[in-house]
Amino acid sequence: MGQSDDQHYSRQSLMPSFLYSSSSKRLFYLDALMNNTKAGLLNRPAPSVSRSSSGASKTASFVIPAPKEKIEMYSPAFYAACTAGGTLSCGLTHTAVTPLDLVKCKMQIDPAKYKSITSGFGVLLKEQGLKGFFRGWVPTLFGYSAQGACKFGFYEFFKKYYSDIAGPEYAAKYKTLIYLAGSASAELIADVALCPMEAVKVRVQTQPGFARGLGDGLPKFLKSDGVSGLYKGLVPLWGRQIPYTMMKFASFETIVEMLYKYAIPTPKEQCSKSLQLGVSFAGGYVAGVFCAVVSHPADNLVSFLNNAKGASVGDAVKKMGLWGLCTRGLPLRIVMIGTLTGAQWGIYDAFKVFVGLPTTGGAAPPPAEKA
Repeated sequence: MGQSDDQHYSRQSLMPSFLYSSSSKRLFYLDALMNNTKAGLLNRPAPSVSRSSSGASKTASFVIPAPKEKIEMYSPAFYAACTAGGTLSCGLTHTAVTPLDLVKCKMQIDPAKYKSITSGFGVLLKEQGLKGFFRGWVPTLFGYSAQGACKFGFYEFFKKYYSDIAGPEYAAKYKTLIYLAGSASAELIADVALCPMEAVKVRVQTQPGFARGLGDGLPKFLKSDGVSGLYKGLVPLWGRQIPYTMMKFASFETIVEMLYKYAIPTPKEQCSKSLQLGVSFAGGYVAGVFCAVVSHPADNLVSFLNNAKGASVGDAVKKMGLWGLCTRGLPLRIVMIGTLTGAQWGIYDAFKVFVGLPTTGGAAPPPAEKA
């Protein structure tokens, strides 16, 4: 085989390193997919594949060894991993609690009919059956997957960016402000990705007979409200999600740090991964309770505006009252958001551990070793 072919098969793989196996002995073999030039693919003999050993000559194979190095902190691969983890974290958890979210929205819009959590589930089961509990799950999955990707990925980016601007001394001194600023900046972007799917979801869930899901709901929504209608709830969504996310990240980082400092006698780096993930879930659950209380008035506004065409914030306040905005559906949302946030941090940090990264919070991660 000529020199050009040797160069062809020795090309470095473009696949992200964190998608490989963590075992350094395992090799992944891919067929030669790029042999469609200079010769017919069907007429060309398949290249041999063999394991290489020390001192052995290279063989005509496309071999991808499992990486021995961890992902370098704050590298492009690091931010890609955080983005992927955020996608799984938010998309899966929000979809899983669709029944709770559905009853919560109905309690906010029609409290006379859906008077409590228990009666709300009973009414929904009687009218729509078990299938009705997951109405709107597709826009929920798409919308919150996109939001999670931006939320976690940009949070890690802005946290590093603002820390670098502040410098080591002030970054340590004012770390809570950096958590707040980083999470607010990330959520500002994330809600732009979420807003269209959130608008369709609320309309599908709260207006009987409007649509079965995203496939028929989005065209109907665009026909009645136009493209601009998809973003009618953006400002209230920012009002709900930005305080929520600021509380979610800042309180989580603080709670986890306190747990490792006062409740767990062993330093974080010496704790098992299962214990670290348990701390992530516990810190996330407590943070979620705070998040629910802070963001609940705006959550009621979003549900009201997306359900009532042409309604304003003033209309919502007039109809629901300030007390109603703050408390209607709150107990259910505390249960839902506490569980949701705990699970999100658990999934996110589990994914980070899976790809070789440290869990979030607690002791600062050690600097990455360079080859």
